[in-house]
Amino acid sequence: MTSDITRNGAAAAPRPFAVVTGASSGIGLHLAKELALRGYDLLVNAENDLILEAGDALRAGDVAVETVQADLATRTGVEELLSAVRGRPVDVLCLNAGVANAGPFVTTSLEDDLALIELNVTAPVHLAKRLLPAMVERGEGKVLVTASIAGVMPGPWYATYAASKSFVLSWAEAVRYELRDTGVTVTALMPGATDTDFFDRAGMEDTMVADMKKDQPEDVARDGIEALLDGQDHVVAHSLRNKIQVAASKGMPEPAKARMHAMMTKERD
Repeated sequence: MTSDITRNGAAAAPRPFAVVTGASSGIGLHLAKELALRGYDLLVNAENDLILEAGDALRAGDVAVETVQADLATRTGVEELLSAVRGRPVDVLCLNAGVANAGPFVTTSLEDDLALIELNVTAPVHLAKRLLPAMVERGEGKVLVTASIAGVMPGPWYATYAASKSFVLSWAEAVRYELRDTGVTVTALMPGATDTDFFDRAGMEDTMVADMKKDQPEDVARDGIEALLDGQDHVVAHSLRNKIQVAASKGMPEPAKARMHAMMTKERD
């Protein structure tokens, strides 16, 4: 990565460096855009070739952008992304890539559910395990983990997805506590229904939640980056509805939470 040169010929300090996964569209793309606006050079990843178009769009400014098309549901894909870091100090790590599988657990594909766990759970742990130690050694760095308000309650009809978001939310909060005296912070981003291709990709087009008024991904991403840079432990983004839903769930028994969630996620007859 080249450094900027000042007028007197001295090398300026390099720009901060951020890694963003799941950055080809939706929340991930807008996380990358928010960081670019704040002067971060970027390494962005997704498994599809839309990441190449996203990279071109992000390069519209003067930041340096590198794209890695790799499937983080595989260990090979994770290692490919890690190799692209090339030992550069990571100032911000956004663990955003994720997927959902809709339908009754007994009928969803085993291969799809295991791939979901690899992408939503194993990949963030793998990446953080490899990149966090250097942050701790430097005494600085920020991590954003995209969880979900789905992670605060059982999620019938996409059970593995909701469970994966429960895992990453708990994991992010726990690691944050462990790192409280290191200068490294971990922030959990908790979106609700957002206007992305999530519902189409998950096969949830014919559900109540798919028809709900949705937050815009740029608003969710802005909330997330502001909370990240502020060092907050979590942020429920963006609408008041999401905040009310999370608050209401705290006093409910688990079966009631599951029943409420199922009304939104069950495919219509």
